Amino acid sequence: MPKRIMAGPVVSDKTDKTVTVLIERKVKHPLYGKIIRRSKKYHAHDENNEFSVGDVVRIEECAPISKTKSWKVIGAAGKGADVASMPSDAEEINTETLTEGEAA
Repeated sequence: MPKRIMAGPVVSDKTDKTVTVLIERKVKHPLYGKIIRRSKKYHAHDENNEFSVGDVVRIEECAPISKTKSWKVIGAAGKGADVASMPSDAEEINTETLTEGEAA
C-alpha cells in the first residue's frame, strides 16, 4: 500500500525535532449533504528543525517514531502567504468559463 502524503501549515514548532501540522479536509455530511470542513493535527518528524510556524509543509506517513509521531516532513510546499494568494483549481475553472461565455 502506498504511503499517504498530505500538505498543510505548521501550527506549532515548540518541541525538538517535531512540528505540528494542521490538515483540513472537506467532507459531505451523510444525511444533509452539506460540505463540512474537518481538521486534524498531526505530529511530524523534522530532523533538522528547519520549519517554523506558518510554513506550509508536505508530510509522509512512516513507521512510528514515537508514541504520537508516525509522520515525517518531506519538504516545504511553500510559505503561508504564497499559498494563500495562489488561486485554487475551482477559481481557475470558473474564470475560464466566464471568459468563454463573454467572448461568445
